Amino acid sequence: MRFEDAPPVRGFPSYRGQRSFPGLWWSATTGSHVGYESWMERDWLIAFDSCREVTGIGSQPFRLSWRAKRIKRHTPDYFLRLRDGGAVVVDVRADTRIDAEDRMVFDTTAAVCELLGWQYRRLGEMNRVRAANLRWLSGYRHLRCRRAGLATKLAEIFAVPRPLWLGAEDAGDPIEVLPTLFHLLWHQELVTLPDTELLGPASLIGPGR
Repeated sequence: MRFEDAPPVRGFPSYRGQRSFPGLWWSATTGSHVGYESWMERDWLIAFDSCREVTGIGSQPFRLSWRAKRIKRHTPDYFLRLRDGGAVVVDVRADTRIDAEDRMVFDTTAAVCELLGWQYRRLGEMNRVRAANLRWLSGYRHLRCRRAGLATKLAEIFAVPRPLWLGAEDAGDPIEVLPTLFHLLWHQELVTLPDTELLGPASLIGPGR
C-alpha cells in the first residue's frame, strides 16, 4: 500500500479544553477525508488539495524512531504524492513554537527523506490573505461546479488578464458563470495576479501556470 493511501498511524483526538482544533477535510484530490490537528494544518491541507502537482495526500503517514541519548519518535503531518511520482513529507509548526529539540527532530526527518529520495518541508503559518482566498475557493472544489463549455470559454477570455467581474460578464450571466470560474481558480487553471490581495470583483485574473 502506498503511503498516501494508508490510514493515519495515530488518531486525531478531541477533548474538553483542547487548544487545537482537529478535524477532517474532504479532499477533491483523493475523493476522501484527510485529517488535520490544527487550523494551521487545515490551511496547508487546503493548499495541498488545490495544488495541481499533488495527486495524493496522506495524514500522519508513518512514525520514525531513532536512538539519540534516548529513543526518539516522530510522526510527520503529511505525505504528498506528486504528479511526477515524487514525494514530499511535510511538518507544520509555527516558527515561534520551534525549540532546539524540535529543530533536531525536523533535521533528522529531513535527512531520512533525503536518503529515500523524498523532499521535506517544514511549514509555518500561511499568509492570511492566501489562506482566506483558498478557503473561499474551496467551496467550489467539487467537479459539479465545472461546466465544460464555460471552462473553455473562460480560459479563452482570461488568456489576456482582466478583472474577474468583467471577464465573468463577458462569459454570460455571472450567477451562472462564477461557480465555474471559482472552480478554475481553485485548480489553478486560472490564477489571480497578484495572489497577495483578497479575491474580489476587481481582482486581475490570468491564465494558470
